[in-house]
Amino acid sequence: MNDTAASPAPPVNLNCESDAGFAQWMAESGGSLAISTYQAGRLFMVGWNGRQVSFLPRAFDRPMGLDVSADGRMALVTRNAVWLFADTPALAPNYLQPGRYDSLYLPRATYHMPDLSLHDIAFAGDTLWMVNTRLSCLATLSLVHTFEPRWRPPFIDDLVPEDRCHLNGLALRDGAPAYVTAISDSDTFDGWRGHRRDGGIVIDIGTREIVVSGLSMPHSPRWYRDRLWLHNSGTGEFGTVDVGSGKFQPVAFCPGYLRGLSFIGKYAVAGLSRPRENKTFTGLALDDQLASRRMDARCGLYVIDLDTGGIAHSLTIEGVVTELYDVVVLPGRLQPAAIGPTSPETKNYISVG
Repeated sequence: MNDTAASPAPPVNLNCESDAGFAQWMAESGGSLAISTYQAGRLFMVGWNGRQVSFLPRAFDRPMGLDVSADGRMALVTRNAVWLFADTPALAPNYLQPGRYDSLYLPRATYHMPDLSLHDIAFAGDTLWMVNTRLSCLATLSLVHTFEPRWRPPFIDDLVPEDRCHLNGLALRDGAPAYVTAISDSDTFDGWRGHRRDGGIVIDIGTREIVVSGLSMPHSPRWYRDRLWLHNSGTGEFGTVDVGSGKFQPVAFCPGYLRGLSFIGKYAVAGLSRPRENKTFTGLALDDQLASRRMDARCGLYVIDLDTGGIAHSLTIEGVVTELYDVVVLPGRLQPAAIGPTSPETKNYISVG
């Protein structure tokens, strides 16, 4: 598998192996992938070049939440900025190698801000919603202020930079913010750290009620096929929740700390990370699950069949990349590329409306 050298990102030691059907699945699905890893400081554009899966790396400072809009915009949050890109497919065939790429994401705007520990982001029409983890709220961009606070959990009494509940995930429903995940319902500085094993919650944004509790470090809630899906990351389980009964139903076990979730057709694409050996990631049920199954944690992607719960395909990443944060499907594009906002390549590509 290729870690493309023709990139402004410094080379990384990256070894990727997929099962025999992964490349064919990508080709048949009619889409490609973008993956963020804050641990390695990279955005990976993952495509299919006609022979094998290929990786195009781009360097960013602590990239995390990713989203792509229906009209071809892509947003990425980093340590101190939100980057907005536009897909310009007309320019893609001339990028790097003639005829290789069918998609080219060019930087269009940057919003600078202090480190707010932004996690999930999501386009709702023309509005980009962001999970502001440091201040325990949902926010949108502002041309005047650092951000515009739009919503906070009912148990958070003030907007203070204390990461009280580790609000992290956002799900849209019918084009509007609907559900969020948090590690706990704590309202004290770093209070969530004492509730990692079973304090996780899902909150209904509209009613401001906790509709699911007892989870272990939940991440990546997504509404798809009229159901709410998420990662119960502390147990290694991907599944669905019934917001009426408050029950979590595991669909598949994945041998890693789960973050990042996207869908295409009847498949979910889930991101797996190898847990860091520190107090945040140790002592979880995931450790027990791996031990009982005699498995090692891995970094990579699992493609999960939603109809059966079976693992249809997998991609394993080894080398300097040990953790992923987000993954998004890029529908209709098989070989995507992107230009980093500080790359000298930007001066060579002009798009006129």
